[in-house]
Order: sequence, then C-alpha cells, then structure tokens
Amino acid sequence: MKTYGRPTLRKEIEKSEENTMKVSVISAVLDSHEIVRRHILHYNKMNLPGDVEVIFIDDGSQIPLSETTDRIDKNFNFTLLETHNKAKWTQPAARNMGAKHARGEFCIFTDIDHIVTKNLIDYAKNPETDVVRFVRCAAVIDEDGNFTQDPDTLKAWGLKDKYIKRPTCKISPHGNSYIMRTGLYIGLGGVDERFVGTGRYPNREEALLKRQLRRLEYDGRIRIIDKKGRPTIYMFPNGNFCGGKDYNPFGFFHKTSRYSNKEKRRMRQAK
Repeated sequence: MKTYGRPTLRKEIEKSEENTMKVSVISAVLDSHEIVRRHILHYNKMNLPGDVEVIFIDDGSQIPLSETTDRIDKNFNFTLLETHNKAKWTQPAARNMGAKHARGEFCIFTDIDHIVTKNLIDYAKNPETDVVRFVRCAAVIDEDGNFTQDPDTLKAWGLKDKYIKRPTCKISPHGNSYIMRTGLYIGLGGVDERFVGTGRYPNREEALLKRQLRRLEYDGRIRIIDKKGRPTIYMFPNGNFCGGKDYNPFGFFHKTSRYSNKEKRRMRQAK
C-alpha cells in the first residue's frame, strides 16, 4: 500500500477508502437554474446505482437553487448544499464544502457547464490511479434531459464552426475538472480559499493544489493520468468557444464577467 508521505494525508486517504459510495459528482453552481434542471433530468435518465451520488452546491445564487431542484423528482442520490455567501466569487469554498460532504471514494469535480456521462461515472468507480484529467468535447443537454452533439443544436448555442467540424467536437481541456481520490483532495486542503470574496474571478484557486499534486507525482507517491487514456467530459458551448469570454447562450449561466479589470479597461479604451 502507498504511504503517500504525510500522516494526515495518509489518514484521509484511508478514511476515504472506507466510504460507503464509490463516486461523488460535485458541482458548484451560481444561478444557472435552467441548466440545473436539465442536469437533473439527464441524471434521471442514467438510472444511477446506489453507490453514486450527485452534489450541487448553491454558490450564492440570487434565487435559491432549491426553488428549482425541489420541484423535480429524482431517482438518484442527490444533495443540495448552500454556502450562504453572497460575495462575488466563492466557488473555491463551495467546491471544498462539497468534498467534505462527499461519501464517494472518488470525486468527479466539475463545473455546471460541463456534462458528466454514465461512461465517465463508470470509469470513476475504478480509475486505478489517484487523479485523472479529461479530454473535453462540446455537447448539450436539451430541455428534456437528452444528451446531444447534433451540429445544428451546437450551432444554435453559438459554438464556432471549427469545433463543430471536428469528429468529436473536441475543445481544449479545462484544468479544474478532474477525478480525484476524495481523501487526497481533503488531505491536501482542497482548492485555495484565500481569495474568496475579493472579487477576483477566476482567481487561480487551483494553483496551490496543482503544485502539491505535481510534487507527490514527482516523488512517486501518486499517479496522475493527464495524457493518453483520459476519459471524456463534455461542455455546453459558451465563452471563448463561441463569441468571447462572457458569451452566455440564452442567458442560462451566471453573469459574472470572466474579464480581468485590466482587460475591461482596455476594452473601454478601444471603444
């Protein structure tokens, strides 16, 4: 058995191996009610087994997400948590909250604009490693909860033609979506919460965690799959894959700007 080095880290790993479930899917959510509704319908169609749970964390939505989630019947293990934090950007705290409540041995950490499939969940049950990063492709969950990569649908969502023309609608990967052993995440302290509430978005909350993981991998204490053999996660078209960083199809996602203050000043000066 691996030692993982630090006693605290080893303790968290051992504790997570005794968890009652195999996989916890964790997504922090800000507003995005219609997308949440579609996700729940999508998970219902998977007929998920009892050793899988889905955790959404309401990250300070203007209208509580419970007003949407409580109205939909669910045939899977579902938990809605709330941060009760109205600061501009609190996703790191929300993600860490989800991990602390997770009952799965492994967590799929992802964003609400990403789509988790049954194949990905099955993979996460026994990844034979500690961390797995994803290939990412574009897709949509329609209003009835159906997964689709129909070219006309992707175009209606604003996806650029160059991505639609690719055989799998492949787009660049995203560093903050991955599978990780729950105890490893908890033992390393999760993502960095130091900038929560400062208004910086995004705020590089993953940087410290990534450095720690690279060090453990270099020392031979963990294994990370981030090249060949990666599973696929999907993403609703938005942002730079469509018309710019803040491209928000149909207004379905949160409206917090992704542009830095410096970029905003430059854009104002260019007008």
